[in-house]
Amino acid sequence: ISDFSQSNVSSQNSQETKRKWVPEEDVALVSCMVELCNIGSYNTDTRFKTDYLNELERMLENFLPHAMLKAKPNLELRIRTLKKDWTIIYDMLREKTIAALVRASIGR
Repeated sequence: ISDFSQSNVSSQNSQETKRKWVPEEDVALVSCMVELCNIGSYNTDTRFKTDYLNELERMLENFLPHAMLKAKPNLELRIRTLKKDWTIIYDMLREKTIAALVRASIGR
């Protein structure tokens, strides 16, 4: 029983320390990622290179000096969340487009 209560406490603590992102931070993050992609030194064909999070942290420090965003865990987790959210939206739009094309092809 003590193991269970201990894990509950640590779980609650991790939830309390989750960082709430504001829209300005998301905009800055995406802008910096686009800039990194355009520079070309931190990306390969479809992915960023290993050290890109550290460079992203430095870039964001210029845009948002008081945000104190760290490569790990802040940027890494936010990028993962944004990627998951946009994948869901992309899939929904793609399915809607496919359904519309099917309806058009059968004359509905």
